[in-house]
Amino acid sequence: MLGLMQNWPLTVDRILDHAADWHGPVPLIERDGDGFRRRGWADVRERARRLSAALLAAGIRPGDRIATMAWNGIAHVESWFGIMGIGAICHTLNPRLFADQLVWIVNHAADRMLIVDASLYPVIAPLLPAMPTIERVIVIGGDILPPGTTGYDAFVDGGTGPVIWGDFDENTACGLCYTSGTTGDPKGVLYSHRSNFLHSFMIMQADIMGLSSADVVLPIVPMFHANAWGMVFAVPATGAQLVLPGPRLDGASVAELIERHGVTFSAAVPTVWLALLRHLKETGQKPTTLRRVVIGGSACPQAIIRDFNDLYGVEVMHLWGMTETSPVGSCGAMTPELAALPHTEQMPWRLKQGRPLLGVDMRIADENGIRLPQDGTTVGHLQVRGPAVAGAYYADPRPILDAEGWFDTGDIATIDPEGFMQITDRAKDVIKSGGEWISSIAIENIAVDHPDVAAAAVIGIPHPKWDERPLLVIQPMAGCQPTETGLLAHLDGRIARWWMPDRVVFVPQIPIGATGKIDKKALRAQFEAGAFG
Repeated sequence: MLGLMQNWPLTVDRILDHAADWHGPVPLIERDGDGFRRRGWADVRERARRLSAALLAAGIRPGDRIATMAWNGIAHVESWFGIMGIGAICHTLNPRLFADQLVWIVNHAADRMLIVDASLYPVIAPLLPAMPTIERVIVIGGDILPPGTTGYDAFVDGGTGPVIWGDFDENTACGLCYTSGTTGDPKGVLYSHRSNFLHSFMIMQADIMGLSSADVVLPIVPMFHANAWGMVFAVPATGAQLVLPGPRLDGASVAELIERHGVTFSAAVPTVWLALLRHLKETGQKPTTLRRVVIGGSACPQAIIRDFNDLYGVEVMHLWGMTETSPVGSCGAMTPELAALPHTEQMPWRLKQGRPLLGVDMRIADENGIRLPQDGTTVGHLQVRGPAVAGAYYADPRPILDAEGWFDTGDIATIDPEGFMQITDRAKDVIKSGGEWISSIAIENIAVDHPDVAAAAVIGIPHPKWDERPLLVIQPMAGCQPTETGLLAHLDGRIARWWMPDRVVFVPQIPIGATGKIDKKALRAQFEAGAFG
């Protein structure tokens, strides 16, 4: 027997309708040159609907892909909802990708239109001749409109026809985000309205982001990276204020946004928080309103968690996820028993990636897909499944799930008896020495806690006897000169003896990939040859 409840499709346009109807004056704030621009949620809905009308008048239909290449700004938020509301698909482009990757992604998606920030137009302009499916380019902002393009504000102002949002199945596709393609071609993850709506509920939980209408939210993680960790949907769902940083993400700029606008909650990758903490220490400033930050994208160094808590009283939540999980899959909220411990004693669990969200099944498995014990020491392949986990890649017939519906994340992890998952490596980055696995992430987290170290990376280098041995690559802090002897002494006693790197090398800059993570592929290419004689 079926339940007798209303059929109310979970489409993301309803999220913006809720914000506009019940939190209409609550502002979105964006950086505009040296000043700031504000619009309320009601204004954003009005402009998003006008954009929908303009897209329909231009011939866009449900299922059509429209690319965006834009910073976190009000027009980008309007674009997401204006595109998705009519059943079209918003395809976010990462401007930090290589040119050939951008061309491949746009052509694979067969995008019909492009909405691009004026500051990013020079990135995409030389590539447009190789993107034949793009019929029209809409430019956000800028003083002079490039030839052959249309201004965003003029395009929106021209949208005057009637628009019906939603009115389609909740499983309709609404967003397309490609993985960074570190191995092979990038892969497209095609989100549905339902998956994004459910993911919003999942991350709004108190043990995850815990957002409310009293919050002022600063999403530093870009909207073009892993669906902005779901915040573009979760924030209007709560009616909170949204502060949009644009391209300026240096420590001073982030500190200014937090203080000027009373930010209470923010989210970013570790490199952003390291820059902010460095600025705060150098200037003596303190964030007076910030209460919680979430960190993901790569493992969080202990120094970030310790400094935020000890110096500024800010709670750090460690997240894990990926494009394929919409993207948040777990969060390191403390259990009541762990929360009762002194903060220093909580650290072993705070450094882990946490427990799964409601709606995420999680396990570790061996090479044959057999579930492994959750004892905190057994290492296996991390697998997930759930309503916000990808079931296939866009326009790719190859299966990505096993017979029981598990998706292999490509991460190697442990799960402890308390349910906390900890990534020990990416499967492609794992170091196997003498038949045993070495966790590069564990070594990196300890190395970066050294006061003279700005960044650290560990890669496996071929070895004639042990197959692979760890090489520690260090980017020193400005003005500091750490030594190999000092770094090894810093690691001594904190990792297993046989994990100890055979060499330490120093570089002026560790390469960072398009998603803000350390590019270990580039490091391996640089150091593999002849590292161990």
